[in-house]
Amino acid sequence: MEADRALRAIAFQLERAGAPTYRVRAFRRAAQVVAALPAGELGRRIRDGTLEALPGIGKVTAEVVTQASAGLQPDYLARLLAEAQPAEPTALRAALRGDCHTHSDWSDGGSPPEEMAEAARDLGHEWIALTDHSPRLTVAGGLSAERLEAQLDLIGQLNAALAPFRILTGIEVDILDDGSLDQAGDLLARLDVVVASVHSQLRMPAGPMTGRMVAAVSSPHVDVLGHCTGRLLGGRGGRGRPESAFDPERVFAACRDHGVAVEINCRPERRDPPSRLLRLAVEMGCMFTIDSDAHAPGQLDWLDYGCARAEGLGIAPERILNTRSAAGLLGRAR
Repeated sequence: MEADRALRAIAFQLERAGAPTYRVRAFRRAAQVVAALPAGELGRRIRDGTLEALPGIGKVTAEVVTQASAGLQPDYLARLLAEAQPAEPTALRAALRGDCHTHSDWSDGGSPPEEMAEAARDLGHEWIALTDHSPRLTVAGGLSAERLEAQLDLIGQLNAALAPFRILTGIEVDILDDGSLDQAGDLLARLDVVVASVHSQLRMPAGPMTGRMVAAVSSPHVDVLGHCTGRLLGGRGGRGRPESAFDPERVFAACRDHGVAVEINCRPERRDPPSRLLRLAVEMGCMFTIDSDAHAPGQLDWLDYGCARAEGLGIAPERILNTRSAAGLLGRAR
């Protein structure tokens, strides 16, 4: 195993297990440093015992690099793999062919699009939609129209290199206070997948919030309603956030009538919609996506959480858009 790949594999397993961000970043930083070394320098530093003189390389990462460069599986990675013990995929998890909601370092994700795509491919996905944030969410580095255009060019290049795996073009577009969308309509119309989400004014009264969400999902450009309540659950040192108030029957009816899928968000701190609302959306005949909302490669494997919830409510695979091939997803009438 190449040293940089070993370091990224460790970061992946740490992300998957929900390890602290600083620990994940240490291994990803070390991988970048090792990958950037001129030919021959890594071997020389291993022989000279000067690995730790490199920025971002400490005692633990140096040991990983040394073992991987000797053709061994690093002890650190072996321990993580032994602890992971992944369960056999359920029937629904095995049926998922892609992920409609992922982020890269073009907004608030931690890895470049190519690395996200390669990780998804290695998990068995056929495709992912790259849905970085829209411009209003400046704290997350949201994409201006110009940056989104540049990302579309990059995705075209990556798809040529990664085929038959495919990155679908997309965005997580902010639902503005009046229900309009935070990106130009002509640009949204060019994208494969548009996830619309509320990220601001989450305490808006129920009446205006309902009208805001209904207006957004009535747009011909929207494919998925993302994490509909905006709640955050406490845990792992995070602060909780209550659900936004809205009329779920009106919102889910609008989703159903306009062919917009309700997202089952798999992030452990979201698990959105809550069970009572997810059950209501099922009863009302909505379509769904099961999405990781991944901000790092290891988080792409969080789909199990959403699958368990969907299976518990008996949601049939044909009601879940990401059980379709990329061509099947794009061929559906919006």
